[in-house]
Amino acid sequence: MDFGAVLQTNPPSARTVQLAKLAEAHGFTYVWTFDSHILWQEPYVIYSQILAETRKVIVGPMVTNPATRDWTVTASTYATLNEMYGNRTVCGIGRGDSAVRVTNGKPTTLKDLRESIHVIRELANSRSVEYGGAQLQLPWSKGSELEMWVAAYGPLALKLTGEVGDGFILQLADLDIAAWMIKKVRDAAEAVGRDPMSIKFCVAAPMYIGDDIEHMRDQCRWFGGMVGNHVADIVKKYGSDGDVPKALTDYIEKREGYDYNQHGQAGNTHAAFVPDEIVDRFCIMGTAEQHIEKLEKLRELGVDQFAGYLQHDNKEETMRVYGETVIPALTETVTAKA
Repeated sequence: MDFGAVLQTNPPSARTVQLAKLAEAHGFTYVWTFDSHILWQEPYVIYSQILAETRKVIVGPMVTNPATRDWTVTASTYATLNEMYGNRTVCGIGRGDSAVRVTNGKPTTLKDLRESIHVIRELANSRSVEYGGAQLQLPWSKGSELEMWVAAYGPLALKLTGEVGDGFILQLADLDIAAWMIKKVRDAAEAVGRDPMSIKFCVAAPMYIGDDIEHMRDQCRWFGGMVGNHVADIVKKYGSDGDVPKALTDYIEKREGYDYNQHGQAGNTHAAFVPDEIVDRFCIMGTAEQHIEKLEKLRELGVDQFAGYLQHDNKEETMRVYGETVIPALTETVTAKA
């Protein structure tokens, strides 16, 4: 299993770079960041510095969207970073949440998401593609490689992921929901003739090493509020009795709006509706042994990477324990079984 660290690009940018370097030192192979250009600093600028000050770690957004950036600009940015630092980038992409909603916009259609994935992937892999009625290629790009990982929750988005995604990002660590969604993605891949095992699966959720469960819950409750934004869209489209697990839809009944100025922040006052049970199910909290136990179950479901959100007050210690205990335990388990 690979491990990623998910950071916010809060100023000072040097702090983000420092945390990325620390993540690599502790054995994390991916560094992801939020991509919301109004709420936080521009991630692609910071990626360049992270790549310059690290050796192997792969960087990318969790997640970008097709609306706030021209697709050809996005592709050119990745191809440029790959030329500068080797092929050490990945693109996580979805329909859009905070980046579009904070400007009173809306998530894009699945049609636009599908088309953007194709355009960005072709150009950023040094290939030609039709875009806007023109045949385009980055003439200076040679040998660039970029995988497109799709973030999804709803049935149609999961279907799209299975049909076109190189990877699937599931932003919660609930075992039952993960099993349901992984099956949906694999079934969709198989239906269009793709190898369902070729799609990489990443579970992303807050990780917190500690023993004060109430404090850890309070620090991670924001995540249930963030997920609730996507769930609310799903319920609006499919209803609460649709083809979506009840564990994912029931908890938003008491949701009352959301302030994106507190998006992804510990202590978010608009996440008070999230019950303790959901925090426990969606996140990974507790001792190293408790983390290892849940991660082993996720790996058995087919999860290839766990990306841990670090939007809390215990970033360095959590990464240290992961580097010294959790990551080696999962690596040794795989090696032993191999």
